[in-house]
Amino acid sequence: MRSVEEINDRILSGDAVVLTAEELKRMIRSGEEVRADEVDVVTTATCAVMSGTAAILVIPVSERGVFERAEMVWLNGVPALPGPCPNERLGVVDVVVYGTAGASREYGGGHLFRELVEGESVEVRVEAGGRVFEREVTLSDISFARMFTTRSAFRNYAAMVNPREGVVKTIFSVTGLRGPLVEATVSGSGEVNPLENDPALRVIGVGTRILLNGAVGYVVGEGTRSSVEHPNISAVADMKGMNPEFMGGFVTSAGPECITSIAVPIPVLDEQVLRGLMVLDENVKLPVRDIHTRVEIAESNYACVWQGAPLEVKFDARKCEGCTMEVCEAEMMCPTRAFSRGRINRRKCFNCLTCIHLCPEQDKIYSTIEVNGRTVPIVLRQSNRSRANMLATRLKKMIEAGEFLLTSPLRLLHR
Repeated sequence: MRSVEEINDRILSGDAVVLTAEELKRMIRSGEEVRADEVDVVTTATCAVMSGTAAILVIPVSERGVFERAEMVWLNGVPALPGPCPNERLGVVDVVVYGTAGASREYGGGHLFRELVEGESVEVRVEAGGRVFEREVTLSDISFARMFTTRSAFRNYAAMVNPREGVVKTIFSVTGLRGPLVEATVSGSGEVNPLENDPALRVIGVGTRILLNGAVGYVVGEGTRSSVEHPNISAVADMKGMNPEFMGGFVTSAGPECITSIAVPIPVLDEQVLRGLMVLDENVKLPVRDIHTRVEIAESNYACVWQGAPLEVKFDARKCEGCTMEVCEAEMMCPTRAFSRGRINRRKCFNCLTCIHLCPEQDKIYSTIEVNGRTVPIVLRQSNRSRANMLATRLKKMIEAGEFLLTSPLRLLHR
């Protein structure tokens, strides 16, 4: 049994052995023996569409005494909730912005958050006392910019299918979920997910230091809808330390959603912690739910999603050269606007598979799941395991450089 303090001493002395979850799982699959006294920290991560994301911002609007208090606020057209502090006659506005709030079907809070972190100017519109105030601000103008999640990093999520005839507009589909049982969409990073690697909830808790979109943050407790069987976390971090590649907007058939990434270091305190870290995709359950009722109708596992399937989209752009279609559906429907006639902006690409399945010239099926005796192709991944692995690697390097120390939780989850 080791303590977090002892592991931190090894980090500061440069002696700590740190592995990413991806590296550890590769060792396990190769049959290599791993002992608890040989590894100090394993970095885990997830990157996914996470609705439960919001930001609190304090925005300068005018000089003092010009207006009493804000009544309505928009940022690039995205509605924000003024308050809770009225900041009477101070010329600044406190706002809460939901990651799922939409200025339009194709632009919402998630897009706004990424543009702020990228240093883009944002148009602010404030209604107060019958007057309208407008100005442009950047993140550097905003004195307080803190992101928080109401629920994130579910230990495992679900696959969604439509068992009925017709198409259902839903946040779990880009084009609408077609039925009956002709396609599936999935969420969840499987064996690299933080809570999947702490199944007994022994080391992740209130006060655990993490990375939220690349910025140092903390777990503040359980998230909404969290339970012992299906836990998730609520987390917080300063937006000014975030990396735009780990966040952003994602357009679904039901409107804009928000991409959020979380990395958590798991201290290898003893053999029991190590046993939890040895979980593989084959052992991680993937519930299959009816999109109409969200009731489970079948069960698969995450090996069907991630094992044998490329983590990054491989699109054959040569097949675009002779394309005669006036409108490229893959370009029009790309949920992160990363695709343009065979060219993919890898900084924005979510590796979701949409372009592969909408282009008539590409090989369609990357992976499938079995649902009540039928083989159903996975047409959308709303978790980006490639980007999760990148964030876990980023955290590993920070720990190895002595730039990130671990914290002991003040209280474990669900205790």
